[in-house]
Amino acid sequence: MPTAARPKILVVDDREDTLFAMESALAPLRYPLDRASTGDDALKAVLRGGIAVVLLDVLMPDVSGFEVAHYMSRLEQTQDIPIMMITGAGQDTALAVKAFELGVADYVVKPVEPWVMRTKVRYLYETSLRIHALRDRLRMHEAEEESGSCLPAARFEDRPLSRPA
Repeated sequence: MPTAARPKILVVDDREDTLFAMESALAPLRYPLDRASTGDDALKAVLRGGIAVVLLDVLMPDVSGFEVAHYMSRLEQTQDIPIMMITGAGQDTALAVKAFELGVADYVVKPVEPWVMRTKVRYLYETSLRIHALRDRLRMHEAEEESGSCLPAARFEDRPLSRPA
């Protein structure tokens, strides 16, 4: 039985030199990478599937990073993909607020130290894999429950939330 391909990190920027720099900074992680140079290409890539994390330039011609993030947040198949927005526009609180209102996981101002980028991407990538594995397990359990092949379990919504001591 063939093993499934590891999900990729999608690096999106309209500048070739920035794409190269980000790919070089991430190379030591040895995660599969994909690239897009427009917002439209980024949307096509995430809709094809197999993306674990998106590193997304904020200001791009045509379709901006904000528009990509907004679109991804509205689609069930892409809304759980963590997005790290990266900007060369400097410290701009309004841009950061707008990004976090869209639900991005992180907002970073260029230049980014390579080890900082790797640390953040490693965390987002591993977290994304865990979330997808948990969702798959939940779907499998629900399918078993519906088919009658397992005893019904209490729904998560029916359980009280425990508070840490």
